[in-house]
Amino acid sequence: MFRWLGKNISTFLLALVLAIGVWIAAVNASDPDVEQDYPTPIPLEVVGQDTTLIITNNYTKQITLNLRAPQSIWDQLTVNDENIHAILDLSGLEAGEYSLTPQIQIGIQPTRVISFTPPSIEMKLEELITKAVSIDLSLNLETSLGYQAGSARLNADEVQVSGAKSLVDRVTKVQVSLTKSNVREDISESLTLEALDAEDQFVRGVDLSFESVDLFIPVSQEGGYRDMAVKVVIEGQVADLHRLTNITVFPLVVTVYSDDTQLVNNLSGIVETEALDISGISEDVSARLRLNLPENVSLVGDQSVLVKVSVEAILSSLTISEKALEVINLDPALAAELSSLAVDVIVSGPLPALDSLSADDLRVILDVEGLGAGVHQLVPIVEILDEDIQVETILPESIELTLSIAPLATPTALP
Repeated sequence: MFRWLGKNISTFLLALVLAIGVWIAAVNASDPDVEQDYPTPIPLEVVGQDTTLIITNNYTKQITLNLRAPQSIWDQLTVNDENIHAILDLSGLEAGEYSLTPQIQIGIQPTRVISFTPPSIEMKLEELITKAVSIDLSLNLETSLGYQAGSARLNADEVQVSGAKSLVDRVTKVQVSLTKSNVREDISESLTLEALDAEDQFVRGVDLSFESVDLFIPVSQEGGYRDMAVKVVIEGQVADLHRLTNITVFPLVVTVYSDDTQLVNNLSGIVETEALDISGISEDVSARLRLNLPENVSLVGDQSVLVKVSVEAILSSLTISEKALEVINLDPALAAELSSLAVDVIVSGPLPALDSLSADDLRVILDVEGLGAGVHQLVPIVEILDEDIQVETILPESIELTLSIAPLATPTALP
């Protein structure tokens, strides 16, 4: 056997190569290699980053792959993306700028990576630092006359600013701002922190240890000043069949002043207007009224208040009985027969308008335009001249209308 192999070794090797070739051809024929792009981009996984460094540039976070693999492998790869990983290893890197090549790892073989895009990733690493910055309050506050604001208090004096060294170094102050006018009471608000540079420009990309602070400013009234509620004094009665619906005054509260602090402190807290006579009015009125102040007490600001009195007519309802129906737009070739020749109409509105309303001031209409012979159900239409009066109900609500061909007139014989 071995002697035979020794004499025919070349023949044997040739046969073996041919057999392997035939086997490979057979395999390729049944499961051919396919080269194509992977159907979905692969997320880039960044590993090995030093915790004292931060990535400060925008970089490509997905990789597009072109692979070569047997069709059976492709069927497995496309079922689950977890079989393919694109890894960018930052192990051992210090602060600086780098061009790094991703590592493509494929869990199902045989698979060959033909190419990937982008072929390299630009990465900028900076030192991650934190520094304490004082909180600056920018306050634009204007109190009302007779009021004074105390010292502003924040619940924190400084905040920790974290981020890339180049950005954190730009932050010169962290500021909160508040603008208010006509302040009469204590201020208690939550204000948002803003990281600013030396030119008061907002620095983006840094983190603050907290986002807002609470501000409190006590506000009190100065000696000799006092706020007092305004009470409107009314005389007389509105016109008959009308009612008073509302009385408003602006401002609701006024500020008074006296050199005698004790006198101001002893006031009741309410100041009355001069009397407004509303006798016989039937519509809204507005008037400026002065206030009845004690001696040695003066009004701060406008020396009068604006009073508005609202009046409306009393509403009621009325029934118009047996109002005749009018048929309009009837085809001359048709005759109409109604299930009812009249209806009751219930209306509502201001009493003065209802008192003057008569049956002649409204029409109840059945519009038969376009209707042909047959039986129809129609809803009557009510027309009223006075817009203040509303139709509430029609009884009956529907009228049966029968339309038939009108009989022809019988010709009269000539003598």
